[in-house]
Amino acid sequence: MTGPKFGRRLGERIKLLASLSGAAPAQTGSRGWSLPGVEEMEFMAKRAAALGIADPFFRQHDGLDGATTSIDGRSYINFSSYDYLGLNGDPRIIARVEDALRKYGTTVSASRMVSGERPFHRELEHALAEWHGAEDCVVMVSGHATNVTTLAQLMRPGDLIVHDALAHNSLIQGAILSGARRVAFAHNDVAAAREQLWMHRKAHKRALLVLEGHYSMDGDIPDLAAFVALAREFDCMSLVDEAHSTGVLGAGGHGIAEQAGVAPDSVDLWMGTLSKSLVSCGGYIAGRADVITYLKRTAAGFVYSVGLPPPGAAASLAALDIIREEPWRIARLRENSVHLLRLFQDAGFDTGSSAGYGIVPLVTGSSVTAGRLSQAVFEQGINVQPIIHPAVPERAARLRFFVSASHTTDQIETTAAVLVRELQALSE
Repeated sequence: MTGPKFGRRLGERIKLLASLSGAAPAQTGSRGWSLPGVEEMEFMAKRAAALGIADPFFRQHDGLDGATTSIDGRSYINFSSYDYLGLNGDPRIIARVEDALRKYGTTVSASRMVSGERPFHRELEHALAEWHGAEDCVVMVSGHATNVTTLAQLMRPGDLIVHDALAHNSLIQGAILSGARRVAFAHNDVAAAREQLWMHRKAHKRALLVLEGHYSMDGDIPDLAAFVALAREFDCMSLVDEAHSTGVLGAGGHGIAEQAGVAPDSVDLWMGTLSKSLVSCGGYIAGRADVITYLKRTAAGFVYSVGLPPPGAAASLAALDIIREEPWRIARLRENSVHLLRLFQDAGFDTGSSAGYGIVPLVTGSSVTAGRLSQAVFEQGINVQPIIHPAVPERAARLRFFVSASHTTDQIETTAAVLVRELQALSE
């Protein structure tokens, strides 16, 4: 290949090699702190700049963020929103939020244990417990902190936590903080989990098997029935993170148990977030009443944090009501997801193990390619984020598409056509 395009590609590679050949200078913060993480970030930024790749993170959105969004006054088809069911900004939800604001204000001003308890807290917890077929539920102000504080409080040194290798950071951090022995098994591999339990279970007091209902990087789901049977076989408690499952899986949006036809009470703890289909912010644990009471009185992330603000609780309660009344949203989400997945697969793209339930990855196998492709389609009016090393292994670098029930067929098909065109242009 010769000509201007070859020269440009060669120039890009020379710049990249030049940037890679020099180590990032050591940076010393105030009072002599050494911050190697800052050095790495600056090094990565230089690599991107050498290839003309703009920083795709922290872009400011001008207004409502859903199937479409506005950035710097320009409209984009948006695939970087957790608004799976298109409920963000729904007038019915806003009306409920306004009522809560007028009655309770913007905050409960204290930890729930001492002075922050309000009627809507228990109303939301009862609704979520019923949603998951559990006895009770506790709601916390952060999804990440919910996993961290729950695992740290329930498990101890001498216990065992066996988790999927692709478990969310919050689950890993909670396991580490607990002091329990932590063992990972190959992603979604029941046989690998059994092997780890066979090797380690007898040497520990208690054991917890940790899964996700819908994995956010790959968009695939576990064989819940097989994992539930495994937990029983080895006398394990079980926790399933439903952050990306609630409102997404099952005909009614009740999650992986409904999707798999598994009795909800066969899982000990259901974790979920309010920030996705429930269009708010926070997290929750649903399960046995005695366990929930224990967490409310002992889990640091709950006891020492302010209670969920009135607007957030009102938004999630309203969202649950709408999901019950409008199951077509879940069906539409599934249709859109499958449509995008099939278009990508027909084009020969690597979509990994996605099952088409709301998350569709496009694996590029290169962080540089992911960054350049994200920028190229952004310039064509599509907002989708690259997931690059070290968030994933270099060979698993990708663009990650969060699909919404609000996306139109035209938006889905336009997106696929633009991706085909731009990826082809990058490979020439």
